Amino acid sequence: MNRSAPTIARGIARVTESALGPYQSAVIRIGFAATWLLFLLREYPHRQEMYGPDAPWSWDLARQLVASNHAFTVLLWSDSQVWFETVYAVAVLSGALLLVGWRTRAVSVVFMIGVLSLQNRSVFIGDGGDNVLHLMAIYLVFTRCAQVWSLDARRDRLDREARARGEWPEPGRAGPVLWAGLGIVLAVATGAGRIDGGALGGWLTVLWGLWAVQALWWAVGRFARTAEPRVLLDVVANLVHNAALMIIMAEACLIYATAGWYKIQGSRWQDGTAVYYPLHLESFSPWPALSDLMSAHGGIVMLVTYGTVVVQVAFPFTLFNRRVKNVLLAVMMTEHAVIAVVLGLPFFSLAMIAADAVFLPTSFLRRLGGQVARVRDQLFPGKDPTVPGPREAEPGVPGEPGHTHVGFTA
Repeated sequence: MNRSAPTIARGIARVTESALGPYQSAVIRIGFAATWLLFLLREYPHRQEMYGPDAPWSWDLARQLVASNHAFTVLLWSDSQVWFETVYAVAVLSGALLLVGWRTRAVSVVFMIGVLSLQNRSVFIGDGGDNVLHLMAIYLVFTRCAQVWSLDARRDRLDREARARGEWPEPGRAGPVLWAGLGIVLAVATGAGRIDGGALGGWLTVLWGLWAVQALWWAVGRFARTAEPRVLLDVVANLVHNAALMIIMAEACLIYATAGWYKIQGSRWQDGTAVYYPLHLESFSPWPALSDLMSAHGGIVMLVTYGTVVVQVAFPFTLFNRRVKNVLLAVMMTEHAVIAVVLGLPFFSLAMIAADAVFLPTSFLRRLGGQVARVRDQLFPGKDPTVPGPREAEPGVPGEPGHTHVGFTA
């Protein structure tokens, strides 16, 4: 008798019956949406010089570059001021809606389009945080990142409670209307030849595929007479979510591993002085007195330099030991917070902290959610079902207790 068969069966059931890491996927959704939204709002007075008609990287140069690398951006569909302002406003709105988790399936696609459109318009501005946001905006489309801490979760819970009371609430109209509107926009753009087909259809296939999948999901949920089609779609969605979550984890590990090993090869990192130099660059010294204070102590500079390399190289290997992983995770998040203040890179740090959050323990995230709920209830009396109570069973993550079956969620 093969003893591994039950283990394999449990593993298959785990990845097909539920979307794992609901709290982790929710916190990275909130983290990256907040990072993008805050960045767009802070740079609003400078939007013309960054992405608009007044950008040093002109519209014609951007169009030539996109024609050669086939990057996706809707900003190059027109060079008018009205079109630019519309795209920027939609990017801001999608960031806000993704942050609160409203109609997340549709909004996550619009969010991705906004991120890619603005970043691919001016590829020579930005930093490593923009690259992380660029990738994560794509991965989030394939996750079920609104299972908790979202308006979608709140709406789904209210519907379940109504059915438990014998009531049958009317289906929401906002979702179908939103997707119908997006379908019209996509059809017009396709008819005008604005979306590059590229190899195997390129973005044209991706966007139409996402739209068709959502239409199928809605049709099955509305008109299927048996549960089998709904269960099948739920299993496929869980598999896609779990695969995307694993890719996000692997991406974060790859970022730290490559950064750490490249640092080892640098002479300044080898002699322990690498951190000293950015502290004396005008572009990275928003608080000169603080930078001078840190660089004045050679021991601190050497400790931070070597510590950064050790943490980045070691982190992927600590995933096999939860306690060590949590310690290094706290160290890395603290380091990014210090970078945000000392070097004046808040959005880079926010993006990296959001990426790190995928490894946070479920127990910690649930306690954090409970604390936020208590503060909210004190400020705004009345329980909000968005945040589950501490006694309710919630889905877990790999290697942690608390796993239960998850049905259809936003």
